[in-house]
Amino acid sequence: MKESILAVRRAIDELDIDGIGALAVKCLEEGLSPEEIIQEGISKGLEIVGRKFEEGEYFLADLIMAGEVVKEAMPILKERMNPGGRGKGTVILATVAGDIHEIGKNIVGMILSANGFEVIDLGVDVPAQRILDTAKSSGARFIGLSALLTTMVESIREVVSAAGAAGLRDRVKIVIGGACTSMELCKEMGADAYGETAIDALRIFNDYAAGA
Repeated sequence: MKESILAVRRAIDELDIDGIGALAVKCLEEGLSPEEIIQEGISKGLEIVGRKFEEGEYFLADLIMAGEVVKEAMPILKERMNPGGRGKGTVILATVAGDIHEIGKNIVGMILSANGFEVIDLGVDVPAQRILDTAKSSGARFIGLSALLTTMVESIREVVSAAGAAGLRDRVKIVIGGACTSMELCKEMGADAYGETAIDALRIFNDYAAGA
């Protein structure tokens, strides 16, 4: 692993908002792709912060600060991403009802928008009905649901059930992600796909957009 990628991880872990931009540029100058930097640097750094939060070493303010650090780096990386085509479709992103975490969701949104998708980000603590109303009004074919808290996973089921009741399940793909999610949970909740990382999410939505 390149030292520059490890430095990105450390910057996020240490909440270094002043240094992250220069480190992202350094990684790009060394020939690393934006996707590699996100996958191996930013995502891994966020995992460290999340683990420290769970262990009580970091607090909510630290989680929020980590998100701000990531926000400093993402525009730099977004400029260097290969769009790979336009008009791939509309993706609705939301953190499910009862959950207010949004760092991972925001990263997914930036990557998708840089790669030809129109992104409608509904924010956090979003009820199922608002998600479905937006899907109807926008004609979106894709929904991405984020959940970090294990206690909120039933909110995923509510969205899937509401989509079925509204007659949308045949045309709308529902993808889940977040620290508490898994492929097993995806199957249990009746969602279509699970993405462990933001890059996984891009691959999944690209496949759906291509009709794979």
